[in-house]
Amino acid sequence: MSRITPRVLGYRMPAEWEQQDAIWLSWPHNEVTWPDGMLSDVERTYVEIIAALHPDQKIKLLVRNADAEASVRGMLKRAGVALPQVIFFQIPTEDSWIRDYGPTFVLNNSARDLAMVKWTFNAWGNKYEDLIADNKIPYELNRRLSLRMFEPGIVLEGGSIEVNGAGAVLTTEQCLLNKNRNPNLSREEIENYLKDYLNVSKVFWLKDGIVGDDTDGHIDDLARFVDANTVVCAIDDDPSDDNYEILRDNYERLVSFGLNVMTLPMPGLVNGVEGRLPASYANFYIGNGAVVVPVFGHANDKRALDVIQKCFPNRRVVGVRSTAMVYGLGTIHCCSQQEPRTG
Repeated sequence: MSRITPRVLGYRMPAEWEQQDAIWLSWPHNEVTWPDGMLSDVERTYVEIIAALHPDQKIKLLVRNADAEASVRGMLKRAGVALPQVIFFQIPTEDSWIRDYGPTFVLNNSARDLAMVKWTFNAWGNKYEDLIADNKIPYELNRRLSLRMFEPGIVLEGGSIEVNGAGAVLTTEQCLLNKNRNPNLSREEIENYLKDYLNVSKVFWLKDGIVGDDTDGHIDDLARFVDANTVVCAIDDDPSDDNYEILRDNYERLVSFGLNVMTLPMPGLVNGVEGRLPASYANFYIGNGAVVVPVFGHANDKRALDVIQKCFPNRRVVGVRSTAMVYGLGTIHCCSQQEPRTG
């Protein structure tokens, strides 16, 4: 007996550049993720993200409680954000990475119907026991939204998949084939889950992620679709850099898949207390009117913004300072999730 899956019912995961109703964010609060007073800098990054995106779509924002909502409202108002564009949800979370623990939204275009896929979140291979509780967030969202929910029962994070909305998904072997995710599933079985729950027909596998990435190689630091047949791929120009060979291998794989490949520079070495941080310009978010790109005060910031602007000539490209944010081992794409527009 076949499973009732998004594919069977005609749902698919749209590409990020397709029209959105909203961006979902979870307001930062975890002082373990961002110690030593970094939270105020990270909050400013969130304000800049919201300010860039809110003119063209709703902002659906999780906050811990009424006091947090009041505080955030004040910050956004002072930044000139139109508050009617921001919809608050008082839902306590452990951390901010809603891309990974939140739902993946899928859309049935002909029925104009939105649904969600609820993956299992195990805090990136059981690395952070205190964060596993965020696995429950999609259930709470579904109680509020009352959408059809598909639950495949496999471990997967939203940052590990990148779709073109036209039948293809990018991912990495380091993450999805990792024994700390789904040790009893074969490569073929994982591909079948992706095909059934994202409604894709092609799975393009890259190999490894960048140094310092605690997610075991999420795709959104490596390569992103910018149209159905084109990807931007992070490349390091320095042969002595630890990321050089990793990124070169991924680039060559993308070319071998027959995709158009544009190269995106890396922001050089961004270090934290425990070593290299996973800073990458590829961790951008494509909104309806703006593309929001993490920048790090590096000479390559402008080069990266120029590349991304060429990919999206009809959208504003906005660089948002993310040096403090990346201390939490993620940036703008990691902290966000798109909700497609049904109309």
